[in-house]
Amino acid sequence: MSSTNSKPPLRQDTKLAHAGRDPLAFHGFVNPPVVHASTVLYPDTKTMVTGAQTYSYARRGNPTTNSLEDAMKEIEGAAGVKIANSGLNAIALAILSCVKSGDHILIVDTAYGPTRHFADTVLPGIGVSVTFYDPKIGADIKTLFQENTTAVFTEAPGSLTFEMQDVPAIAAEARAIGATVLMDNTWASPIYCQPLSMGVDLSIQAGTKYLVGHSDAMLGTVAASERAWEKLDAFCGAMGCHVAPDDIYLGLRGLRTLSVRLERHQRNTLAVLGWLKDQPNIDRIRYPGLESDPGHALWKRDFSGASGLCAFDFSESTTQEQAYAFLDALTLYGLGYSWGGFESLAIPVRLKGGRTATPVNLDRQSVRLHIGLEDPEDLIADLDQALTKAFG
Repeated sequence: MSSTNSKPPLRQDTKLAHAGRDPLAFHGFVNPPVVHASTVLYPDTKTMVTGAQTYSYARRGNPTTNSLEDAMKEIEGAAGVKIANSGLNAIALAILSCVKSGDHILIVDTAYGPTRHFADTVLPGIGVSVTFYDPKIGADIKTLFQENTTAVFTEAPGSLTFEMQDVPAIAAEARAIGATVLMDNTWASPIYCQPLSMGVDLSIQAGTKYLVGHSDAMLGTVAASERAWEKLDAFCGAMGCHVAPDDIYLGLRGLRTLSVRLERHQRNTLAVLGWLKDQPNIDRIRYPGLESDPGHALWKRDFSGASGLCAFDFSESTTQEQAYAFLDALTLYGLGYSWGGFESLAIPVRLKGGRTATPVNLDRQSVRLHIGLEDPEDLIADLDQALTKAFG
């Protein structure tokens, strides 16, 4: 029997509705205020020199910033959260908080293209060596450890090709040598995957995508475990990191409906892919939420849902001209590189820079889709007419 003084733990949807809000602290208004500020005044000199005040300077935070950080801290089960001005910025800050000159980092070969570019250009310039590894490596990640390995970067599923990783197995081996474990969790968001519970130290997401959810702001978040929080906090402070309050507010607004939107994204995606897999010009669907996907078992073990981002390969005989004709014929799917918003999007899959640990020969024309919040029957009809125009 529970104590009358203890409250039961809140479930996820309740956290999304209430986390980071204290209406009575702001005259009863439901949403936190959008604070535009730089200078913060003190009542007297003693308070100023002792720092005995919640806020000192807006770069170090304000009520708007803290509202989103506190909300994400609760939802991620983190020791602390930092907000970045984009997903890539969040990735860069997270990595730089745990590596220094002379260190070695392992990065999954299927990482987001800009992550790879950062690893190939910025890290060598500051004396950090990088090794890309096979996403299927699992516990064998230990065979790649060097004496100076201090971090292991994961992403699941992988960008564009959607391979899954055994993140808990990788995290266990990395932690055994004291390395920091990072994970790009943008695809699932904290709603469908909780990286910190799997041994990850820095859970990263491009809040631009599902957190904001309306294609109207750039944002990134980094949620840290106890062992990683102090370094992340100190590094972000030293770098002068700060995000505009209006963008943070849009993240807070999107947060409240995140679970509801993801449910619809997943439902629509399953409906669209259920139709698409039976079409004669389609070869393979890339989406770990499907039982036919090679990574489905890992997804089912570690994730509680799937988002709206997926890909498919055309049949072997499909030409680039046909693939492009299909994309150009779409009317409800916009041609755009982002995703996570309410609208459906499509892009041709191109592995810029390729892969080094696990070379992938994409000998088929391939398309990445983001399935939005439109009616799935309309989305299917649009794919149908585009396939007809491309293939006759």
